[in-house]
Amino acid sequence: MSLEFEMSLVGELSYFLGLQIRQMHDGIFITQAKYAKNLVKKFGLEKAKHCDTPMSTTLKLSKDASGKSVEQTLYRGMIGSLLYLTASRPDISFSVGVCVLGYQADPKESHLSCVKRIIRYVNGTSNYGIWYSFDTNASLSRL
Repeated sequence: MSLEFEMSLVGELSYFLGLQIRQMHDGIFITQAKYAKNLVKKFGLEKAKHCDTPMSTTLKLSKDASGKSVEQTLYRGMIGSLLYLTASRPDISFSVGVCVLGYQADPKESHLSCVKRIIRYVNGTSNYGIWYSFDTNASLSRL
């Protein structure tokens, strides 16, 4: 990085604005593992069963007018926390986006259960992040 940017002598960057950064000889790995673990703990889902995917492929969220309403503050807090996590977790971006659209004004139990599923997924994948390879021809599958 020092070849591209002017750097001071404070050492190698390892933590910045909640992002954990590991610089290696073949690329850079950015994660928010610590934040993800704290998020799961904050909402009391650390002992909940992990999910393999952030959202069910058969679930169709709707306004759910007949469903039971849940506390807006809790729902918005969960969504806000997940939105911050999407900075290093593109695997949850779509699912979080679906939960954000149109359901914050009057969230129902079905919406809350969808958000909790995302958090349970994050609990099982807290070490996931983004890999930036120095080799532009490298595989994107490395985590």
